Amino acid sequence: MTMVDAGIEAQLQHARAAAEASRYEEADAAFTCVLAHDPDHPEALNYLAQRALLAGRAAQAAAMLERATVVEKGSAELWKNLGFARLAAGDAQAAVAALETSIGLDPAAFRARLFLAQLHEGAGRSREAAAHYFGAIVAAQNQGLWLDEATTPPAMRERVLQAMDFADRHRRAILTDAIEPLRAKHGDVELARVIHCLDIYLGVAKADLPDPRQRPKFLYFPGLPTTPYFDRALFPWYAVLEQNADVIRAELREVLRGETGIAPFLGTNALDRVGDQLAGAETPPAWDAFFFYRHGERLDENCARCPRTAAILDSLPIVRIREHAPEICFSVLTPGTHILPHRGVTNTRLVTHLPLIVPENCAIVVGGEKREWREGECFTFDDTFEHEAWNRGASTRVVMLMDCWNPYLTEVEREAVTLLVGAIGDFNRAAGINS
Repeated sequence: MTMVDAGIEAQLQHARAAAEASRYEEADAAFTCVLAHDPDHPEALNYLAQRALLAGRAAQAAAMLERATVVEKGSAELWKNLGFARLAAGDAQAAVAALETSIGLDPAAFRARLFLAQLHEGAGRSREAAAHYFGAIVAAQNQGLWLDEATTPPAMRERVLQAMDFADRHRRAILTDAIEPLRAKHGDVELARVIHCLDIYLGVAKADLPDPRQRPKFLYFPGLPTTPYFDRALFPWYAVLEQNADVIRAELREVLRGETGIAPFLGTNALDRVGDQLAGAETPPAWDAFFFYRHGERLDENCARCPRTAAILDSLPIVRIREHAPEICFSVLTPGTHILPHRGVTNTRLVTHLPLIVPENCAIVVGGEKREWREGECFTFDDTFEHEAWNRGASTRVVMLMDCWNPYLTEVEREAVTLLVGAIGDFNRAAGINS
């Protein structure tokens, strides 16, 4: 370290200590000294810009922060502060750009989202405003803030309450708009359960779950018969799968020989999930999958490797909700692996298993009801009931796992759910929330 560097570091320490002790004039002088040696020092520029902003010199503050963001382009905090300064200087368009940059760098930057929402609201862009207000609220509450009066600074309470009210009103309107064409065509009677479902999702109606074992993590659709397992007679397309079980199994065995395309089902290293979703006996647990569809997206390369299976799947009444469904795969459970109790996201779709390779001592429990897989024999369950599965056998267990519609939904309701879930995903993405 040179003598100049040592001098700057000493001034920085002095400036920080003075600012911490609220000796602002002393801190001002020390940070100004830092800038004299290093005109583009981001910390000094940021501090002095905040002081200039407090003194009503917004243009000077913005100029300083623009210099700082050139040096530290990846600082969400600097971009947020630049947005505030530009707004104070009367340049709303430039403020929006800076705040959007801040949020892009840090989606949980709730203060930046709050101010960006206000700018959108002021410009009459209610959809954008609602999304950012909602995103700001969720991000703040995830950090333990804005939960109640005690966790909301007094100066922010009125603004936060207004944000909550705006977000609630407009989010409901935006999501209702998604199914409006169907309401216009079919009327509210045919869509009554869908509207009730939306009200439950938004928290304006109570779920009143008929079975305490059932708790969807995302979307509960009311008025559907509630049961862990479903009657075979409801799924006439089982016949196609069961008649072709040998064909599907043959292509599965080719996949298992090569192993290419097989990945952890949970999308991460299974070892990282021990104690969370997986447990093992004597060996590390592994729940792997060879996906034909993942989050609604067809994996063409995998389908091409199993062409007869893919053709069979294409002939079935598959759930298609963009970015959500279907999920279809060979589900591979190694010996000793236990998938711990967990719940699914919605009762609008169910999970069907076609068992293909099943050693002894393998089972699934749904809602406390145990069932053992039988090769070539399909069954369907509601995964919003707590469920778990294990392979206590000596070899690998494989089932074809696939989504299907809840058979008690009408065609109109299925169409409405497809539109509604897509709209929820769009809104949450705009709000910076993983739906």
